[in-house]
Amino acid sequence: MVVAAAIREEIEIPEGVEVIINNNEVTVKGPNGEDSRKFTYPNVDITEVENNVVLETSFPRKKDKAMIGTTKAHISNMITGVTDGFEYHMKIVFAHFPMTVKVNKDVVVIDNFLGERHPRTAKVVGSAKVVVKGDEVTITGINKEHVGQTMANLEQATKIKGRDPRVFQDGIYLISKE
Repeated sequence: MVVAAAIREEIEIPEGVEVIINNNEVTVKGPNGEDSRKFTYPNVDITEVENNVVLETSFPRKKDKAMIGTTKAHISNMITGVTDGFEYHMKIVFAHFPMTVKVNKDVVVIDNFLGERHPRTAKVVGSAKVVVKGDEVTITGINKEHVGQTMANLEQATKIKGRDPRVFQDGIYLISKE
């Protein structure tokens, strides 16, 4: 079996973005803010050379190759987050019982879902921001994982159990990602 001596991946740092690497903790600063993450995988070396973030591993195994790709994707998402940000649009759908959606600090409260007496709640994760305007919910933030998990929490909070999903289509659903 032939083994590659090393794998090297580079991520270009765009203008206006600063990347600080300290003991495998990567901090990315840009016009939208700052995002930081610690990468603990031992066989992946993260360095900054000129205007690139360089990921390297020597004598990689299958897991090392996978972690290089994963780390590259995470750092690329951090750079995209601090430059453009992430924005998810969701739609509030109801047929008979008009549900109301409100944001209280780090919790989204869904009242009158399917006529239920007790409100359902969904947690807002990390630095994500939720705005409810009419029947649209907009989730924005610089961390893709926080924005995505907040969106998933909203969908899961309005999941219908024990009823026919073809008839009961009430809920909060994702309509677009930007």
